[in-house]
Amino acid sequence: MSPRDASRTTLSSAASMRVLAHPTRLRLLGLLRERGPLTAAQLGDVVDEAPGTISYHLGKLASIALIEPAEAQSTDHRERWWKATTLLTSWEPADLLDDPDKLAASSVLQKSIAQAYAARFTDYIDATPALPREWVAAGASGDRSLRLTVEELGTMRAELEALVTRWVDASAAHDPATADGAEPVVLVYQANRRP
Repeated sequence: MSPRDASRTTLSSAASMRVLAHPTRLRLLGLLRERGPLTAAQLGDVVDEAPGTISYHLGKLASIALIEPAEAQSTDHRERWWKATTLLTSWEPADLLDDPDKLAASSVLQKSIAQAYAARFTDYIDATPALPREWVAAGASGDRSLRLTVEELGTMRAELEALVTRWVDASAAHDPATADGAEPVVLVYQANRRP
């Protein structure tokens, strides 16, 4: 892995990409980022896995510095608490095109992430009838087929990242401990050349 900034870990090795590609590890990392420090038992309750299995996966995530031990959040000092080290994990697939091993690992990781996104969206669709009407109306899903140059696609990527950053900042202004009407929202966007 390469150095990370305060908000992002950049994966640069095939081994680190393979570690993260496991669906349970992706989910655990996401939960730690969304909910803050948790124990293996707490995570096991959410993902319906035994604490021993969760501990194994947490150890794998810690081995690539995506999570680290956290300060205890309770008086039971036998519990081991974990937290995410950064808010984002990234890698640049274009940088891997000359390394078949890294490219293969990136492909496996991207497919695992795509499956997790699809499962999350399916859960949303199933839950829609029970959600408040205004939340359903405020949601968005769509796609467009565009004809762009590589430079235009790069510009759109930069603009999308800037837009997301603006809303990440807005999200950070909401304190989960207060009842200000904010709820967790999932944002997934893609823009790529059609093969």
